[in-house]
Amino acid sequence: MALPTRKSIRLNDYDYSQNGAYFITICTHNKECLLGEIVGATLCGRPNNPDIFIERWLLELENKYDYIKIDKYIIMPNHIHLILAIHTQTGDHTGSPLQEMVDWYKTMTTNEYIRGVKNKLFPPFNKHIWQRGYHDHIIRNEKEYQKIWQYIDTNPLKWELDKYHIK
Repeated sequence: MALPTRKSIRLNDYDYSQNGAYFITICTHNKECLLGEIVGATLCGRPNNPDIFIERWLLELENKYDYIKIDKYIIMPNHIHLILAIHTQTGDHTGSPLQEMVDWYKTMTTNEYIRGVKNKLFPPFNKHIWQRGYHDHIIRNEKEYQKIWQYIDTNPLKWELDKYHIK
């Protein structure tokens, strides 16, 4: 019996390597709070908290893919929001699509998290660090960009109401 195929949430025939800004959300597997905790309006890490390397690898994306910029991001206990802008010089769409960038990021952070678990620095996890896939939204104009920027800024303040917050 064939397994059902997973429905893609990406836009058909859209080139995810073209210039533009994208709002991306990456969640931990089962929305487990592995990345720290919100105290007040700030992500507070436990000793040896993984948020340090989670941020480092996020910023490393700009070195690996030199035509992108992480304009804004927030690391929450069980997810990350970011605005990623692609700026190719020539207008040629030869860069890596978002999927490849997110996959690379998840691989790097998973490997480092596993090393931390083996060294008893981080709590163990159940099968995966990251949820399969990610959510993206193509930012179409400046008004939308500003609204998303504000959402990222205020996300920790609204943690108790956040749809990713598991009580």
